[in-house]
Amino acid sequence: MLARMLYRFGSFELDTARVELRADGETRPLERQVFALLALLVENRERLVSRDEILEKVWDGRIVSESAVASRVKSARQALGDDGKAQRFIKTIHRQGFRFVAEVKASRDPAESLADDAATDRDAGTPAATPPPDQPARPSIAVLPFRLIGDAGPYAAIADALPHELIVELSRLRWLFVTARGSSFRLRATEADMVEVGRLLRVRYCLSGTVEVSGRHLTITVELVDTRDASVVWAEGFAGSIDDVHQLRAEIRSRILTALEIQIPFHEAHLARLTVTEDLDAWSAYHLGLHHMYHFNRKDNAAAAALFDRAVTLDPSFARAHAGLSFVHFQTAFLRHTDDLAREIALARRCAERGFELDPLDPFVNFTMGRSFWLEGDLEGGLAWLERATSISPNYAQGIYARAWTETLAGRGLEGRRQVDLAMRLSPLDPLYYGMLGTRAFTHMALAEDKDAAHWAERAARSPGAHVLIAMIAAIAHAQAGDDARAAQWAANVRERNAALTRQDFFRAFPMKSEVLRARIADSLARLGF
Repeated sequence: MLARMLYRFGSFELDTARVELRADGETRPLERQVFALLALLVENRERLVSRDEILEKVWDGRIVSESAVASRVKSARQALGDDGKAQRFIKTIHRQGFRFVAEVKASRDPAESLADDAATDRDAGTPAATPPPDQPARPSIAVLPFRLIGDAGPYAAIADALPHELIVELSRLRWLFVTARGSSFRLRATEADMVEVGRLLRVRYCLSGTVEVSGRHLTITVELVDTRDASVVWAEGFAGSIDDVHQLRAEIRSRILTALEIQIPFHEAHLARLTVTEDLDAWSAYHLGLHHMYHFNRKDNAAAAALFDRAVTLDPSFARAHAGLSFVHFQTAFLRHTDDLAREIALARRCAERGFELDPLDPFVNFTMGRSFWLEGDLEGGLAWLERATSISPNYAQGIYARAWTETLAGRGLEGRRQVDLAMRLSPLDPLYYGMLGTRAFTHMALAEDKDAAHWAERAARSPGAHVLIAMIAAIAHAQAGDDARAAQWAANVRERNAALTRQDFFRAFPMKSEVLRARIADSLARLGF
């Protein structure tokens, strides 16, 4: 059992578990980054803390200005009754960093049962990604060791190995804080109280599971719970032969990671919808924006833009909110919701670039950068960014899907099909699943497999959320397959939804390199009256 740390200096007490600075017993409120900075300096008082380390620990490695760091240092000094001249507590080491110079007495409070212990994980070789105590708005998760059912024999290690692998992989998602293994693996109760787990580990979500081996059959179940009320957000079961345990484990890991990428943001968006708009913080506004963004129509796109704009206004350093703005500007140009395409294309690039400046390792940021090149017809330029996105997060299904589209439009239909099949397998409930189906149809069109193209295009156009250009693909595919009646029905659907769309708009949205494919599609569109 770990105890919480209390640091006393002068008349002050810094309580890292309760996230409080107290002066003579009275709490002094601090902004989250100011508290994180002060805690970092106090905990490392025996040495100088460089500006680079402050950026890494307080701003998660994001690029911020020197003035931002100076502002937080000034606020910390003011809370302590210090200033840049006296420097009784925080000393500036010119051009190097800062050091906490006051005498500190550290003690542990045995009444507090569990605090994050990053040192344990460094000793164990596990990357610690525990959420700072001053980040209540951002999603955080703990992965508990899975529970064994029956006698698993030599395969019992899976119950610890799989959660450990998930912790390592989840730590790569820069929008999610992950409790380190050394803390979460101390909770091995048969029936854990998830509300209590949330309190002990200070996390919003908890992932638990079971492992059962029966003969040569392996069954693994997982459950994602909101620790605020112990409600189940998502659950899934996986089964296979124990003889394929390594392949099965890799597939289960990928499926779980992809599901969490979707389920947690959707749940956050649902909670945000219950909040009065004026009370939304940056993170809630961002997630509510995601909810609107995936509807692919003018009204929801405008609502998403307003929410993302609110998020960046509240937190200008929020990289994903800037990427969200890039996404909605891309959508405006892609679906021709404006006559000023050049402006929307430029804004899609500019917002993506700002997100990249703030967090170059966020896969969603890199995804939006890649798609901004797509708007200009630069497929190879876009592909480089999409490859970077999926290199950062190999299970990022939307990035894999966008790569599939790009490969197909570049004339590499078979590679596009391989990528889109992987994306669909990873994320069968993805909000962009209709686009994946449409990409699968396009791979068949590229290879003149007309019947297959019509089959996949029909599925795509009938899927929830499918936008008007997907209906246009269905009309083309049926025309090429010789089903003039179905082609005419989908063409009428297109005109009903956006009468202004032309074949030029289609080719602008899908800048294919194959002249043969382009000619076939142009002929089909002409016959359909576009």
